[in-house]
Amino acid sequence: MIKTRLLKMLKRGTRYVLLEVVWQWLALVAQIIVVGCIARVFSDAYNQKIEVKQLLIYLGVALFSISCRIVFDRLYTEASFEASVDVKRVIREEIYAKLLRLGSGYRKYVSTAQITQMMGEGVEQLEVYFGKYISQFVYALLAPITLFLFLFRYDLKAAAVLLAAVPLIPIVIMVVMKVARKLLDKYFKIYYGLGDTFLEKLHGMTTLKIYEADEQALEEMDEESENFRKITMKVLSMQLNSTIVMDIVAYAGAAVGIAVTINEFAARQLNLEEAIMFLLLSAEFFLPMRLLGSYFHIGMNGMKAADKMFEFLDIKETGQGKEVLNGSSYDIAIKNMSFSYDKKPVLNQINMNINTGKLISIVGVSGSGKSTIAAILRRQLKGYEGSIVIGGKELKNIKEDSLMSAITAVSLNSYIFPGTVRENLLLGNGKASDKRLNGALKIMNLLEELQPMGGLDLKLQEGGSNLSGGQRQRLALARALLKNSPIYIFDEATSNIDVESEEIIMKVIRQLSKDMGKTIILISHRLANVVMSDEIYMLNDCEIVEQGSHTQLMAKKGYYAKVFNAQQALENYAGGESL
Repeated sequence: MIKTRLLKMLKRGTRYVLLEVVWQWLALVAQIIVVGCIARVFSDAYNQKIEVKQLLIYLGVALFSISCRIVFDRLYTEASFEASVDVKRVIREEIYAKLLRLGSGYRKYVSTAQITQMMGEGVEQLEVYFGKYISQFVYALLAPITLFLFLFRYDLKAAAVLLAAVPLIPIVIMVVMKVARKLLDKYFKIYYGLGDTFLEKLHGMTTLKIYEADEQALEEMDEESENFRKITMKVLSMQLNSTIVMDIVAYAGAAVGIAVTINEFAARQLNLEEAIMFLLLSAEFFLPMRLLGSYFHIGMNGMKAADKMFEFLDIKETGQGKEVLNGSSYDIAIKNMSFSYDKKPVLNQINMNINTGKLISIVGVSGSGKSTIAAILRRQLKGYEGSIVIGGKELKNIKEDSLMSAITAVSLNSYIFPGTVRENLLLGNGKASDKRLNGALKIMNLLEELQPMGGLDLKLQEGGSNLSGGQRQRLALARALLKNSPIYIFDEATSNIDVESEEIIMKVIRQLSKDMGKTIILISHRLANVVMSDEIYMLNDCEIVEQGSHTQLMAKKGYYAKVFNAQQALENYAGGESL
């Protein structure tokens, strides 16, 4: 019922949990003193023994104890808040750090929707679990024992009956837990599935509209939403029924204790003062455990959320590497490299030599493995076989930040963040001046286009949707230029954009290699873009089938020449030359 791993992870927060228990226990002691004063006043008044001085003393002690209880309750609330803040901060930092270590390849293990839900509602559920449930669990065990130790001196039988009835509530909780565990497993499975479906449909909304499949998507969402509603109602029904059972047990236990107290008083085993104390404190035996029962369902949600988080945090990571690229050479040597997706071969015995400052192109039809090579070089995908050496160091052994500093990737899906053009460009170089930012825009023929719209201060919408496709891609490349890394990977960076933007981007790519000495790895399905490459690697069926310069490959009249000629014929036809 308590996640010890969570306590170990949140050492600072655990201190606040202990403080919560201390403040609750001191509040209970204050309550016992107040009840003792009340019982003495009523007893002495009934027996006509009370004096004004004694009455004032008892009232003063009672008022002081009530004031102390108010203070202790306030301190308990503050400790609970601090514990909640700590759990949110630490858990989110742990998940974020894990995401950084896994890199962009985290989707291999967990969906983006699950991460979003885990970081949001999952952490919020842990906030209540850690901030209230754990301390209440400890206090619910401590309070009845404290009351028993105080009352058994007056009547062991009545105190023992009250104490014996308390464990009935945790027994009920244990029974409910067995049912709830299976139900919550199903609940979270449907919940995360609904999140996945929602994000999938949201991202693909334009495509669904184009193919008039939005009605079908809506029906699927309705069906999953209805399943989620049904499982939610089952969970709520289970919670309500268990609450009713716990109330019955708690009030029945208190009633039995009161009945025994009255019986003992009638048998003159208890005097009036002692009987009043038993009557007023009998409910205190059960209230902490009853409150624990109300937190139980939140606690169960928190424990399930913790299980999901620990499952994610326990994902096995490959070695992070400790070596740093020294900057003297960035030659890349790929030897007998193979890679598989779920045991399905994607690359087989790949061999490449990419020298510093050269423009190397990797081409092939869709699905031939071009982008997989790029993802492996960026360590977005791990678990390759063979050897990949960059700057004389094995890829697996290079530190993540050193590799990221050396390689900049620009792809078709390079993301433009909401914010200003300046803020997006500064991601490439946080210290760049406005003059340098404008220089990068000028290289990409963007400066004149963006100036009338606000220039660097232009507010971009999510994904840069208020720019054209070509402008977005050129902005992504301008950002990449500002990073000024020694190796650039362009993965289909000119796909689905206008001809003018494509020509500008290809011109800059060639200049990066020829004039600036950058190592360029160009991945493209359009062979017309790779004609000026120093070396071309042609992929087909997971293997390199041909390599060489464009002139050499065309002279061979092999697979490359066949695909190149076919593309040229198709482009000429599309351009209207055959009409």
